[in-house]
Amino acid sequence: MDRTTAQPTAFDYLYPAIEPFDRRMIETGDGHRIYVEQCGNPLGQPVLVVHGGPGGGCSPAMRRFFDPDHYRIVLFDQRGCGHSQPSASVVRNTTWHLVSDMEMIRETLGIEAFLLFGGSWGATLSLVYAITHPSRVTGLVLRGVFLMEASELAWFYGGGAGQFYPREWARFVAPIPEGERGNLIAAYHARLFSGDLSEEIRHARIWAGWENALASARHIAAGDVPGDYARAFSRLECHYFHNAGFLETDGWILQNRARIAHLPAIIVQGRFDMICPPLAASRLAEGWAGAELQMVPMAGHAMSEPGIAADLVAATNRMRHHAERAG
Repeated sequence: MDRTTAQPTAFDYLYPAIEPFDRRMIETGDGHRIYVEQCGNPLGQPVLVVHGGPGGGCSPAMRRFFDPDHYRIVLFDQRGCGHSQPSASVVRNTTWHLVSDMEMIRETLGIEAFLLFGGSWGATLSLVYAITHPSRVTGLVLRGVFLMEASELAWFYGGGAGQFYPREWARFVAPIPEGERGNLIAAYHARLFSGDLSEEIRHARIWAGWENALASARHIAAGDVPGDYARAFSRLECHYFHNAGFLETDGWILQNRARIAHLPAIIVQGRFDMICPPLAASRLAEGWAGAELQMVPMAGHAMSEPGIAADLVAATNRMRHHAERAG
C-alpha cells in the first residue's frame, strides 16, 4: 500500500512507547495481590488509568495516551485479571473492593489526588471512585460511557445491539437453551461458574467474542480469544453484571453526580458505539458545567479507533494545560 494514502491508525496519534520505571504487587490483605506500574515522569501530574471490562486488564498501549514528560502514569490490573492474582477470582471482588484498591494504590504511592482516565467499565469505576472520594480526584477523561444501569445491560444482552449484528447475536445465544434466553446474563453466569473448566472456557470465548465483534465501527473480525484471558474476562464481567455492578440502586451514578459537579471532565464518545450507546454519555454530561462531551463521528467503542485515540490524547494534553494553569 502507498504510505501516502494509508489511513491513519490509533498508533499514529499516541506518544512513543515507554517502559515502566516501577512495577510492584500490592497486597490487599484479603487474599488478592494487585499489579501496579508507573511510567513517565516520577514527579509529574499523577494520572490513574482505569481499564475496562470488568476483567480487561491493562496493556502497554495504555501508557501512550499521555505526555510522558508531564504525567506520572499509574496503571493497575483490577482484581482477578491481568497480572493481578488470583486470576479469574470473584471472591471478595466487587466495585467497592476496587474502589478501596484504588485508594490503597494512591496512599501507597504517596499521591494526593489523581486525574482519572477510564473507558467503558473503566469510566464506570472512575465515576464511582470520584463520587466516593471527590477530594482525591483532579479531573476525569472518560471514553465510551457506561453507567452500569439495567437499561444498558438490556440493550447489549437483551437483543437491542443484536438487531444491528444478527449473525453475531445468533452465535451468542446459540449455546443457551430457548427457555433460558430471557436472561442471558444469568444463563451465562451459570455456565461460566459451572466448575467444568473446559465448559467455562468454551462459554467464555463466546461471551468475549460477542463483545469483541462489536467493539469497532469498522467491524474488524476478531480472532479467537485465548482461553485463559477469555475465562478471566468473561467470568469477571458476567459476575459484575449479574450483580448490577454492586451499586445500591439502579441509576446510582447519576443520582450522586452532584458530588463531582465541581470537577473538570472530558468525555470522548463514539457516535456509533454499539456496546455503550451515546445516550449514557449525553445523560452524564447534561447539566455538568465542568464536563465537555466530544462526539466522535464514524467511531465505535474501542480506544484503538483512530478518531477515539486522537481525541483522548488531545484530552489528556488539555488536562495537562488545565493543571498548569491551576498551578
